[in-house]
Amino acid sequence: MDVEHLWLAHQHVNWETGVADRDADYAGPGKATHCSAFAAAVGKRVGVYLLRPPEHSQILLANAQTAWLSSQAAINEGWSKIESAKAAQSRANLGELVVIVYQSPNPKKPGHIAIVRPSLKTQSELDQDGPQVTQAGTHNRNDWDARHAFQGHSGAWPDGVQYFSHSIRP
Repeated sequence: MDVEHLWLAHQHVNWETGVADRDADYAGPGKATHCSAFAAAVGKRVGVYLLRPPEHSQILLANAQTAWLSSQAAINEGWSKIESAKAAQSRANLGELVVIVYQSPNPKKPGHIAIVRPSLKTQSELDQDGPQVTQAGTHNRNDWDARHAFQGHSGAWPDGVQYFSHSIRP
């Protein structure tokens, strides 16, 4: 999805495409980072619903997605909670859509969400750095580890994150 060139921080973007949709001098809301818009776009691309516009604005969407993933509505959509980094990595390796989420304890500060990508990490690597991810954020990365992806959110890594998965239908 070319995340390293789309869903760039400090631009207002179309949540589905990651393309900037306002002029460079736009000073309004919705131009900080776009982890949640990217995650929603990935879900849409693979046919899996994840809370997204227009049901929720892009503002503080990662916090709302985290809360939604724990709801009955998400369970009804086919999402399930995963209890460990190892299980999250295993399910991503099997082709499921897996997300790692963090809800900020401050309702006025953003949380974070990243997509777990397939990787042949050892248990030792998982223990140290968590699953391998792709994400938009302050730093957009196609291939990164969860520990670094969540380091900008105090209290997130490793004990503040949660894992959720959804099967992808062929």
